[in-house]
Amino acid sequence: MSNTANPRRTALLASAAAGLAMVSPAEAAGGQGGPVRVVYHVTQGLAQASRCLGNVRNHLAADPGVTIVVVGNGDGIAFMLEGAKDAHGADFAGNVGDLAGRGVSFRACNNTLRSRGVSPDKVLLDANVVPSGVAEVANLQFRDGYAYICP
Repeated sequence: MSNTANPRRTALLASAAAGLAMVSPAEAAGGQGGPVRVVYHVTQGLAQASRCLGNVRNHLAADPGVTIVVVGNGDGIAFMLEGAKDAHGADFAGNVGDLAGRGVSFRACNNTLRSRGVSPDKVLLDANVVPSGVAEVANLQFRDGYAYICP
């Protein structure tokens, strides 16, 4: 191989660089240029769920047009079950219901429910059961361009 630059390759690289310069940051990142879409992934239980809900509230305050989905799997489904309480003894159902009323979507992993012997009817009314939490997160990221946050 020669150390001299191939003129054709140099021209192609320059052309590609010029084309990238004309792409918006949202397009370069695979976004559609519309509202920000974020998936919050909860996997570690009630303490993480409390942090997540606080982050979601702050996120909505800073960007009211954001689209937020909260997905729980493994220990992360606990807060979406009837009777779950935070460290201060407050029911998670009220916080989840409030955020759902503001457009936040909550999704619980059916694989986790099944492996733990928990009936889907124990999931809060404001949450939906999805076949797989990890598949849901992957699909939201890859297919739908959601940003990923694990609080």
